[in-house]
Amino acid sequence: MKRIAIFPGSFDPFTIGHHNIVQRAVYLFDELVIGIGFNAKKQDFYPVDKRIEWISYLFEDQPKIRVEKFEGLTVDFAKSQGAGFILRGIRTSADFEYERAIAQVNKAMSGVESVFLLTTPEHTPVNSTIVRDIIRHKGDAGLFIPEKIREKVKEYRR
Repeated sequence: MKRIAIFPGSFDPFTIGHHNIVQRAVYLFDELVIGIGFNAKKQDFYPVDKRIEWISYLFEDQPKIRVEKFEGLTVDFAKSQGAGFILRGIRTSADFEYERAIAQVNKAMSGVESVFLLTTPEHTPVNSTIVRDIIRHKGDAGLFIPEKIREKVKEYRR
């Protein structure tokens, strides 16, 4: 049986922290699906199609990784992909408490296991909200975006 995992998130934008989690997780699974979900509580900063394009470009040389968009419950997306695992990155103890509760509900609803990877120390303070704020205020967020997609993000006119 294939070990398929989804890595769900808004990835708006995809940061070096996300990149690091994917690079470390790809060896744990036969297939890794980066799922870009719609969050009704958030307004998109970058269009979903651009995020798919950029993340796909970032991992174009890794056949075990693909990028998909989804709407609705993460566990339903996991089932639609044949995934038995949901991958999540944990930066802080607050992240853990939040993710633990969701993981337990997801497991009860679907049987899908959650796998947590701790961020590396240098990526702990990096999150998409901070990166968006830097970009929104015309700052240089280049240190926090994977090099391969940095120029594409800069070129995009919001």
